[in-house]
Amino acid sequence: MSPEEYKAILAKYMPAPAVEPVYDFMEQYHVFLHITRKRTSKLGDYRWPQRGHNYQEISVNGDMNPYQFLMVLLHEMAHLNTHQRHGNDIQPHGHEWQEQYRQLLQQYLPCFPDDIATLIAQYTARIPLSRTIEKQIDAQLRHYDPDYTPTDDLTLNQLAPGTAFRIVDKPQKLFRALEKRRTRWICLGLDDNRQYLVSGTARVIVEV
Repeated sequence: MSPEEYKAILAKYMPAPAVEPVYDFMEQYHVFLHITRKRTSKLGDYRWPQRGHNYQEISVNGDMNPYQFLMVLLHEMAHLNTHQRHGNDIQPHGHEWQEQYRQLLQQYLPCFPDDIATLIAQYTARIPLSRTIEKQIDAQLRHYDPDYTPTDDLTLNQLAPGTAFRIVDKPQKLFRALEKRRTRWICLGLDDNRQYLVSGTARVIVEV
């Protein structure tokens, strides 16, 4: 595949300003970039060279909007950078990885729209990276989905007790909100009559 063909494929999945630097990164580290179909178990991963798999590989789900795709890709590129510098004997998302991710996000900041870039600048201001701001970034990224509607931002905390709902990421189960306890809700599983603790920030769909 020629460089032009490779870049044309990248341009289908990520913001245009990111194509050249991402291509250069993949070439520098001889990375096989695998763009997959939707996987419910993960958004991306990184595999380092090992017996039976003697090359660098990054996979990213191809069903995301361009800015989500780039965020996941940078997450995995940070794993590669961390492995290059520190090997395997570290925590997967410890200080070393956070520093690499932070540097990459700052480098690619101009590739994101202003609302996302503002949050990323706050997120990368210090280590440890803020889980609270990370959740805000994830929520804001969803605004760029082609089929986004404001109801996609509905969380359990916004429901009244007694409301029946499904969790967006696990829609097969039906719940009823019973009572809020600090950051979580006591909810009743309507298919098994068991009680569950569900995070108040869980994205939900109201069942009419």
